[in-house]
Amino acid sequence: MSTSPALSIHAATSDPTGLHRVLDAQVVLPQAAQRLDTRRELWPDEVRIRVERLNLDAASFRQLERTHDDGDGVRRAVLDIVATRGKMQNPETGSGGMLVGTVEEVGPDSPLGLAVGDRVATLVSLTLTPLVIEDGLAAWDGTSEQVPCDGYAILFGRSIAAVLPDDLAPELSLSVMDVCGAPALTKRVVTEYEQAVVAVIGGGGKSGSLSLAAARDAGCRRTVGVVPTEAEAERLRASGLADAVVVADARDPIALRDAVTAAGGPADVTVVCVDVPGCEGGAILATAEGGTVIFFSMATSFSAAALGAEGLAADVRMIVGNGYVPGHAAYAIDLLRAHEGVRGLFEGRL
Repeated sequence: MSTSPALSIHAATSDPTGLHRVLDAQVVLPQAAQRLDTRRELWPDEVRIRVERLNLDAASFRQLERTHDDGDGVRRAVLDIVATRGKMQNPETGSGGMLVGTVEEVGPDSPLGLAVGDRVATLVSLTLTPLVIEDGLAAWDGTSEQVPCDGYAILFGRSIAAVLPDDLAPELSLSVMDVCGAPALTKRVVTEYEQAVVAVIGGGGKSGSLSLAAARDAGCRRTVGVVPTEAEAERLRASGLADAVVVADARDPIALRDAVTAAGGPADVTVVCVDVPGCEGGAILATAEGGTVIFFSMATSFSAAALGAEGLAADVRMIVGNGYVPGHAAYAIDLLRAHEGVRGLFEGRL
């Protein structure tokens, strides 16, 4: 196994960010690394998880589906990525996902508050989590984002994990925690406005449905859910999460603007939760002057968003949803418990 000349993997002490696991020639954080050290042995502040299930990021999974002819091809691609990089990070999208598992060993200096035997969901991306798959993904057919898996993963001193609630199926908890940063940040932003109109692009999806629920929880005046098909519109209407549901192609900026405006917009807060590229211009046009656009999609081109807003002379604030807000996991689970519409949409996708 090679070592980084800048930071030896045999270092006596670890770094809480995981730098000691980076095998690149230059010092970079684990998320930016080409390869991570996946040795089982722990540094004092680390935790090892016995992995039960991966949840692939939606943008990553869609890209793999488009690239490979069938589920076997997707499965082989995931195995190759993990074997090559020591982590699950799609080289095309740069995104990964998260996992569920059971705590196998805890280093004596770990600050995470976990104990051996805890069933947890990791709240940090697979793009920076050392991961080893030991079963060849034999139980996965490659056709869903959730991946049954046997293997192990390593958490660092600054990683985040949440113990799974006893009243929810692990698959359901994983689906919620995979996107739990979206509702928490949506609530924070919506509370900055009085009687806000909130448009959620991709409102029928996981992060979208939770964001609609969070917008109402924050006291908004009106929610608008944007979906790409009438079938999704019917499901979202049945959930009761949106005051208005519209069908529009989020990649068509004029159509998206007009649809949101006709439904009560422009929006004071626009939340982008779709997993396809090219939605930046429409989100900006659908947002009122002085409003905020929150980009949660890993398919977002942030240069397109910044230059597009400039080119449109749009006075909007744009926020990158980084997936972490203090208390985000508990808040998302509480929303799921409190809103039958949210739960129904999630369970319908499992």
